Amino acid sequence: MPGENRKNRPVTTTETSLEILEIVKRNDGVTLSDLNRELDVARSTIHRHLLTLEDNDLLVREDGGYGLGLRFLDFGMRSRERIEFYDIARDQVDRLAEDTGEKVWLVAKEGDYSVHLYKAHGANPLETSARVGQYRHLHQLAAGKAILAHLPDDELEGIIERQGLPEKTENTVVDMDDLTEELNTIRERGCAFNLGESIAGLNAVGAPLRTEDGYPIGALSISGPANRVKGDLLREQLLDKLLAAIDEIQIHLRYSSTD
Repeated sequence: MPGENRKNRPVTTTETSLEILEIVKRNDGVTLSDLNRELDVARSTIHRHLLTLEDNDLLVREDGGYGLGLRFLDFGMRSRERIEFYDIARDQVDRLAEDTGEKVWLVAKEGDYSVHLYKAHGANPLETSARVGQYRHLHQLAAGKAILAHLPDDELEGIIERQGLPEKTENTVVDMDDLTEELNTIRERGCAFNLGESIAGLNAVGAPLRTEDGYPIGALSISGPANRVKGDLLREQLLDKLLAAIDEIQIHLRYSSTD
């Protein structure tokens, strides 16, 4: 997903390596033959890339194919640590999950996307395919829509122009007029709802984390199965707990920035 829709850039050696890594990320156990079928690159060139990536511990050979090396874990952990609000928000995410019994996500905005930074499970979480480190389109998520609603107009328009409004489920908002109306409502009430828009049967409420000047740098969301997380539970009880957690994080961020 990252790197899509970028135009006017020549294909470089680095980009070929990145394409290989993306394919391996999606399909552990990928072989040279698999890559040769998928990439418009000579087999010998792919082989040289594989050897270089393996020599640098970015790929490991296993069961006749390739998987991502654990060196990426080091990169990922260090990348997450640079996020100013991560340590502060993580404690609130843990408490919120324990208090609500649902799954709670902390996300960051990076470029045109939402990135899952951290999750905590309550007693009754709904298991999904979402994972830490995953990039998602902002308009498909409660947390993502909460971020979109507080972006400057030119940045919002740029994201939509580059990424469009791809459909994830039949409930995903894919019309710009509908999205604009919803973002206006989100600004007024301070939160966003996801009613089966990212995963069928999953509901969520999200709210943004913002800098002192109002720019959205991330968000929190609480999610659960639609047959349970609905009505007053979703729109009042969980929302109240979510906004209280957001306020706590914002206060800590404000004081930490003045230390």
